[in-house]
Formats: sequence, structure tokens, C-alpha cells
Amino acid sequence: MRTLEQALIDHDLLTLRIIGEWWELDLTGADKASCVQSLATRLAALNIIEELKFIDTNEAAAVEALARAGGRIPVSAFRRQHGEVRQMGQSRLEREEPWLDPVSPAEGLWYKGFLFQGFDEADEGLVEFFYLPEEIAVQFPAPETTPEAQSTTLTPVPPPEQTSLAGSSAVDDLTTLLAFAQRDGLTAEGLAAVYPYLQNQIAGRAEWLLALGVELDYLRRTDNGLKPSRSSVDWLKEGRETQLRLLADAWQTSSWNELCHTPGLRCAGSGWSNDPLLARKALLAALPRRQVWFSLDALTDHIQETNPDFQRPGGNYDTWYILDLARDAYLTGFESWSLVEGRLLRYLVQGPLHWLGMVDLGENCYRLTEQGVAWLTDAEPAGRGVEVPLVVQADASLLVPHNAGRYQRFQAARVADPRPYTAGKPYLYQITPQSLLRAQEAGIGPQRVVQFLEKAGQRKIPASTRRAIERWQEKGMEGRLEQVVILRVRDAAILETLQNNPKTQPYLGERLGDLAVIVNGQDWGQLQHITAQLGLLLDLVE
Repeated sequence: MRTLEQALIDHDLLTLRIIGEWWELDLTGADKASCVQSLATRLAALNIIEELKFIDTNEAAAVEALARAGGRIPVSAFRRQHGEVRQMGQSRLEREEPWLDPVSPAEGLWYKGFLFQGFDEADEGLVEFFYLPEEIAVQFPAPETTPEAQSTTLTPVPPPEQTSLAGSSAVDDLTTLLAFAQRDGLTAEGLAAVYPYLQNQIAGRAEWLLALGVELDYLRRTDNGLKPSRSSVDWLKEGRETQLRLLADAWQTSSWNELCHTPGLRCAGSGWSNDPLLARKALLAALPRRQVWFSLDALTDHIQETNPDFQRPGGNYDTWYILDLARDAYLTGFESWSLVEGRLLRYLVQGPLHWLGMVDLGENCYRLTEQGVAWLTDAEPAGRGVEVPLVVQADASLLVPHNAGRYQRFQAARVADPRPYTAGKPYLYQITPQSLLRAQEAGIGPQRVVQFLEKAGQRKIPASTRRAIERWQEKGMEGRLEQVVILRVRDAAILETLQNNPKTQPYLGERLGDLAVIVNGQDWGQLQHITAQLGLLLDLVE
């Protein structure tokens, strides 16, 4: 923060003399250095709190706003609330005498020596600020910056009729992603195939979890896609509450940019950027540390009133290229705040904070969970709790309950094939020849598979499952189930003709007797088209 002398030296001599007249100092004839010295001494001796009682109330409010902001506010943001200061040369100053009829509270303060302008570094680079000099700013109480002080104006609302309670599925779905990464390696192209196995299949959430996993070093990049790292094992062995806390801490400092994933918006163009950490910091600071319901509208209104430029510290709302998809129009100007910053804040609450188990949701309202309050107040996470064993069934399938250990499920996925997730049911895995072969190639032989199943299930496995594993060890694969399309004909001569025709022969596979043949892959549609051209119509039985 600059002193009065450092601030005043930036003024031209005429402006210094105008400020002097307000404070009954005759500075005519004095050189600039003398004017600066005299004014600095006079202003430093003032009781600013008392002086504010004798100036225009809007001007006094502008000074108090600066003081609450720590003594400086970006010029563009200050102008929105308190008006502009017209820049004038000496001739125009003498002709228009703006100090006698200022166009705004800001301009009135300018010619009283209460308001100054300069540049300083901010999160987005060099930014122009209005500021209070040091000798004036120190006369005000220090601004309250604690999260509790910033959020006290929010009033609880009645509980909603319908709620979406926060869960801990982020932990379960990251475990699933780690298991698939261990099995085949995860790529962006292959991620869609994993969605049926996730509890929460909201678009973009899996990518978000993967980003957190990479930043936590639970996933490492390889030529075959993302693979689990050694540190992921430590996370998998933790209790559920600790796992959630680690994800929440990672999200708080993550480079994942929620603005580019906010529903209804598309970030476009180049030459501009935003800092996602600033949005999270502003939101978390505004959340009351209480487990009661609050309005989402009231939350965004509160942040707009107290910290509107949280995402754009320079207060410039005209340089970002953000498309409103519904309107097919770019959003610029502070008047678009609710459509950009407001949407972003709501998405942070309804998306990541809810996914992380930190807030419950209702219609246009939210409530911190017990875990959310503990996280924001740095309380220790809850204890590990009881983890139940997995269940090995007689048909060589594995049931992994929701409250089983994540490490046990990760290990189960190494020796058995997963089945798509069904809400309300345990995770289901099936031991198959292919899964046993894959386990063996990873150094997990049949005997170790049996040992793992008995340890994780805390009992002897069914005799039929043990026998099936041992039989595979002795004889390998003895049968295979395949999904195929079968072409059946009335006359064997038709089948002979189709197999000898160069147009249809490539689409036919293994013969199943005189009147049936397997159709290769997904080629049945093309085969149906070609046979029609040859004068043979093939019916399709769904």
C-alpha cells in the first residue's frame, strides 16, 4: 500500500492545488514538492472517520467500501458501484471545474484527496486499482475475512419436500476406474465403455474423477493409457471417510476448470483464461459452517454483493468468450454475471460438492452434510467403520457389498470380470477362464486366487467354485459362450449357393449343419441387403 506522499506525487500541480483548496490550504505559488508535502501532512492529521460525517453520504459509502475491501478495489469494479473519475487535462480542468459538480461519488472523493489510482499485480496480471493511501486506510478497522464473518448474512430456509442426499459414490466410482485402468489401461476413447459399471453416470463426472486421480498421483500416464500407481493402493486401503477427505482436498486445489464444464455454457476463443481456484475459494468462504438448509439463490446473491469479481479480479467483463448455448449468444458485461458466475457457483454446489459428499441438495437449496462441516472446519474425518467381507457363490460369481473394502473390490476385479452396476445391489463379478488367464499373466496363479477369495470372504469358498478354478488350471478353457447371428434356410441348396457366391461368402462363418450357418460379427445387415439384390429376402427375428 502506498503512502500519501507516494500517492500525491502522481497528481499534476493543478489537481494538488484543487485538493488543497478543499482543506483550506493556499498552495498557489508553491512548487509541486512543497504542495505534496503540505497536503500529505494535512491529510495524515485528519480523523477520517469523523470527516466522513461531513461529506456526501454516497462518497462516505465509497470510502467505507474501499476500507472493507482492504484499501483497494479494481477500477472497473469500483466504477460499477461508485462511478467514474473523468480524466482531464489542465485546460479542461480550468474550464469545467469538475470538483464543483462531480459526476459521481468517486470523482468527488478524487478532488478531496481521499481516492487515488494506480497499478498492481493481481491473480490475472497487472490490474488498475482505486486505493486509499496507507495513512487513511489504517484508521479503519481491519476487514473481517474469516469464512464465518463473510457468510453470516445468509438465513436458513425450511427443509425441502424432496432431497437428494449426498453419498460417497465418488469413492466407489474411482475404485471402479482404478480397476479398469489396472485391467486394460484407461483412455479417453475407451472411457464410455466404463460408464455402465459406475454408480453415477452423469456426463463429465468420470473425467473429473480421473483428473483428481492423476493429480493425486493415483493414476500415471503410460503408452497404454492411464494405469494405477503404487500410491493408489494406499488410498484404496483407507476408510471411506478418509478417502472422501483426500478427494475433497485434491479438488480444492485441482486445475480442473469447472467453468468449461458448467451446463449451458461453452468456453470459446483464445487469449483469455480463468483461475478455477478463485471460484472455489469464494464459494467455500461464503458457506455457513452449519448443517441446515440455505437457498442457492441467496448464496449466489450474497457472493454477487460481497465478492462479485471473485473470478475476474480485474473486474473486466468484456474479454471472455463464453457462449450461452440456449441463446446461441456470447455473454459479456457485468449484466451477464448471473448467467456466468452465478451458473458456475450453482454448478460447484450441485456438482463437485455434492459428488464429494459435502452437500445435500433440494429444489434450489442445499445443506452441508456432517462430513462437509467437518471438512470446512478442519475436523478429523470419522472413523473407519466396519467393512464387510465379499461373498463367493457356488456359480463362481462374487458379490461385493457397498460397505466392503475398496481394496478388496479392486483385487476382486483382478481375478474376475465385472458386471454392469445395478442400483441397490452389490457389485457383481464373475470368475471366467479369461479372467483367470488374465490374472495368471499378472502373476496371480489359481492357488493365489483361491487364497484371496477365502481371505476376502473370511470363509472357505464353495466346493464347486474351487473345483472350477482347479479344472481350469488342469485343462484350460473347455468351452465358450458367444453371441452370434444364425442364418437358417429351408433348403440346403440355398446355403450352398450363398457360400459359393463371392458376394455373400465373406459374410458367412461356421456351418451349423445343412440348414444353418453363423453370420460373421455385425455383418447381418449387409448380408440381408446383398441377398435382397440376389432375389432372396431374409427375415430378421428380434
